[in-house]
Amino acid sequence: MGLGTFLKETQAELKHVSWLTRRQTVIYTAIVIGISLGIAAYLGALDYVFSKALQFLLAHF
Repeated sequence: MGLGTFLKETQAELKHVSWLTRRQTVIYTAIVIGISLGIAAYLGALDYVFSKALQFLLAHF
């Protein structure tokens, strides 16, 4: 298959794609960023707690 054929078939397939609206893209992007920040905060808090617990255990035993 040549490059030209590949590009024509790709263009034809992209016409079948159901693209999101700009508003949907912004909303979904905000959701992904929000969830990512929430998970990062959660994991950061767990890391902090476990680090402090390990420091406490190492200092007292």
